[in-house]
Amino acid sequence: MSGGGVVLPFPITRRHGFARRQAEVAASYNPRSGEAYIKRQLIIRADALRRRGVSEALVVREVHALEAAIRAELWKLVLFGGAAR
Repeated sequence: MSGGGVVLPFPITRRHGFARRQAEVAASYNPRSGEAYIKRQLIIRADALRRRGVSEALVVREVHALEAAIRAELWKLVLFGGAAR
């Protein structure tokens, strides 16, 4: 590929297991700590993408998508318990 572009062969939103695990950990904490945990995970993921040379616009898009995926899994846990897989 010319131009040195970065291809994300496996977008964050397709990593359902990752989002599910993050939601499970967050749900195991009290609400304030769970929220802090999610925010930390999003910062870690954004930093990792930046280190790989991903453009800031794509980092923002991917991190927003990951946050939405984690929160969707968290709601599934809240509404249906551990049975929602």
